[in-house]
Amino acid sequence: MIMQLTVFLENTEGRLAALCRTLADANINMSALTIAETSDYGIVRIICNDVFRAVDVLEDAGFRATKTKVLAVEVPDRPGALAELLEALGSTNVNIEYGYCFLSDGNKAIDVLKIKPEDRTAAEDAISGAGFKLLHWNDIAS
Repeated sequence: MIMQLTVFLENTEGRLAALCRTLADANINMSALTIAETSDYGIVRIICNDVFRAVDVLEDAGFRATKTKVLAVEVPDRPGALAELLEALGSTNVNIEYGYCFLSDGNKAIDVLKIKPEDRTAAEDAISGAGFKLLHWNDIAS
């Protein structure tokens, strides 16, 4: 399990750039960033090297930021690998609240999955049982 940075961001010009600049000025490195948006705001999800400090830095700069526990799974970068992971989870009746993927190197992808706390143990067991590696923050955040 890893901690993800979640930022609620007004959907206005330059706000995402300001968020990224704030983290860069604090020497916080992002490994992944995804945005879900509405007409009024966006939810920015970030994997970074120091989530705890990132929350403090962003709040000091006027952003609304929180930490969220998510599962990070190393998956081979090949057709069908994500389907195999999701099929393994499907047998457990675990609900995936959201997910996203990013490439970690030339042949590995990282799938990030938000699972309800009460379903995490079953999800972790299914993931490991299917031969996938669960990652910790130091495996991906540099």
